[in-house]
Amino acid sequence: MTSATDSPLPAVPRLIATDLDGTLLRDDKTVSDRTIAALAAAEETGIEVFFVTGRPARWMGVVSDHVHGHGLAICANGAAVADLHAGGRLVKVRPLERSVALDVVSALRVAAPGTSFAVELTTGIHYEPAYPPLHLDPVATVAVAEKLLHEETPGAGAPVLKLLAHHAELAPDDFLTVARTAAGGLASLTRSSPTALLEVSGPGVSKASTLALCCAERGISPAEVVAFGDMPNDVEMLNWAGTSYAMGNAHPAAVAAASGRTATNEEDGVAVVIERLVARRRATRSRD
Repeated sequence: MTSATDSPLPAVPRLIATDLDGTLLRDDKTVSDRTIAALAAAEETGIEVFFVTGRPARWMGVVSDHVHGHGLAICANGAAVADLHAGGRLVKVRPLERSVALDVVSALRVAAPGTSFAVELTTGIHYEPAYPPLHLDPVATVAVAEKLLHEETPGAGAPVLKLLAHHAELAPDDFLTVARTAAGGLASLTRSSPTALLEVSGPGVSKASTLALCCAERGISPAEVVAFGDMPNDVEMLNWAGTSYAMGNAHPAAVAAASGRTATNEEDGVAVVIERLVARRRATRSRD
């Protein structure tokens, strides 16, 4: 494993893909002045920046002022692409079919009794009575998952972006292992929270697969992408990108997947690497 100071960088990076919580954001959920300056410098030198997060579009206010150029962000672990210049309007949706979500609920109720669920729709989130209350979403409907996922007319309801599953007693990684054994053949299961909270997306939906779609639309290859992350939901993206960095505070799975390591989110680890990218890009242009 190499560090941020000696990890090889792509010859001509064209896109930076960065997670938010635990990666770009400080622990207080702010973006430091150093990171703001680094993001702006990257865009000025022609390197696109994509925020790639498990957050829903409505929780992107923390970084919406720092999206340049395209204005797009990949949200909900790849289930949606949002235009932050248009108030978070969803421009691409990769839904979890309700029938599949119901099958996952049934499987986890058997495999991990005591699991509670929330359903993230394109229109907002709703959750079960036992699910930890969401203070950022005070108007959510509270009902059992089977009712939340029910449609009077098939296809009439808002698309499901992801299913969330919480367990009050299991350790986070143990819960993920149990869930993948029970339902991994039905959907994509991952985690990004320090608690036993799992995120369930449609089969094949991940940060990496949606990032790949966005890059293909721009003619950008994996070799031209530099990615940053810290948790299991970043693993596929860190593997996919030609160059990738796990944060100094990263989960072991993210460290194993990345090609390099940078400083912690509290130490502006993303900015440390971006500054190197920008300095080299400017030096190359000055020689030309």
